[in-house]
Parts: sequence; C-alpha cells; structure tokens
Amino acid sequence: MTISFRSARPDDFDYCASLYFAEMERSAGAVSDGARAGLETRWNVDQVRILVRAGKDIGWIQWAMRPKARELVQFFVEERLRGQGLGRDVMKRLIAEADADGLPIALSVVKTSPARRLYERLGFRIVGEDDRKFHMRRGSATAVKAEDLQN
Repeated sequence: MTISFRSARPDDFDYCASLYFAEMERSAGAVSDGARAGLETRWNVDQVRILVRAGKDIGWIQWAMRPKARELVQFFVEERLRGQGLGRDVMKRLIAEADADGLPIALSVVKTSPARRLYERLGFRIVGEDDRKFHMRRGSATAVKAEDLQN
C-alpha cells in the first residue's frame, strides 16, 4: 500500500510527540522532565510531513531544506508497522527529492537504533559521531558541514 505525505498542522504536534516519546522510552528507558519543551522548540510545523497509508496517519518526518544539504531531522513510524519496508520506501522518496536538487542528505541516528543498517544499505556513510549518535551523509562528494545545516 502506498504511503503519502501530507503537510503537518499545528494540531499534529501531540501525535508526533506520542511517537517521539514512545521511541525515547524504548531506546533510552526514560524521558526527562524537559523533553516535551525541548521537542516543542525543535518541532517546526513547516518542515514536518505526516506519513499516511490507507487514510491513516502512520508516522512523521521532519525534513529541513538547507541551502547546501537536506537534513532528515526526525523520522518515526508507528512501532506496530515497523519491519514492513515503510522506512525504506520513505527514505527512497527523500533520496529522490535530494538527488533531483543535486544535494546530499544529512541525518543523525541513535547508536543503538536498527535504522542505522537501513541508512547504510541506502548509501549513507558515517561522517562523525558523539556520545549518543552517529552522524551520517549520503550524496555529494563534499562532506556536509555543520554550517550547511544552519537555517
């Protein structure tokens, strides 16, 4: 079944937050008191697309259009739907968008996330890391620099 994207509305925040915090609890075991406020600060309705299949919301992405790169800021699919190729299909669409613009894609993935294997299969390579995440890039021969990802 095909996945479509729709632009987010401000009232989609609670749905997005529920997926975000469920994943935080799964991967980190706890959610800090300030986590909701932090997500509210980073969640940009103009960058968020809701993933829809068969008329039902099934996940969301935050896809930032930077001048020298595209950045996948957030990507969540409902847990019950994982492992069905939905992430691969969404990523292929995002890759096609970035390739059409001739721009690389940058993303960061939690080190313990199985999504890293998907990204590597799709041509992403690790270009850096911090204590929690691997920073990955796909595309252009020029590495994505931090300043390329600023608004």
